[in-house]
Amino acid sequence: KFAMVAPDVQIDDGKGTILISSEEGETEANNHRKLSDFGIRNGTRLQADDFLQDYTLLINVLHSEDLEKDVEFEVVGDAPERIGPKPSEPTPRNISNGSDDGAQPSTSTGKQQ
Repeated sequence: KFAMVAPDVQIDDGKGTILISSEEGETEANNHRKLSDFGIRNGTRLQADDFLQDYTLLINVLHSEDLEKDVEFEVVGDAPERIGPKPSEPTPRNISNGSDDGAQPSTSTGKQQ
């Protein structure tokens, strides 16, 4: 649903319990477990990071009995307009004094008073 390429998903509880790892085989044993097996209940927060695409999602798990037939979950909320990698940023220019006005650092060798 989120178009992640290599996600890492952990419970946002300060303990760092990893549910899904981008490292192959690291969390394979979790694939057939239920969320409740990890203590995830209504109101639990998950953090999903996709380092390859440079974005992070905070997911609030909310229990609902009102889903349509054969629907296991629903994604609701404020989703970004376009999920996926950020557009590449322009290459920063080499600026020697923190300004791009062309000024150069002083090369004065005069006496200091």
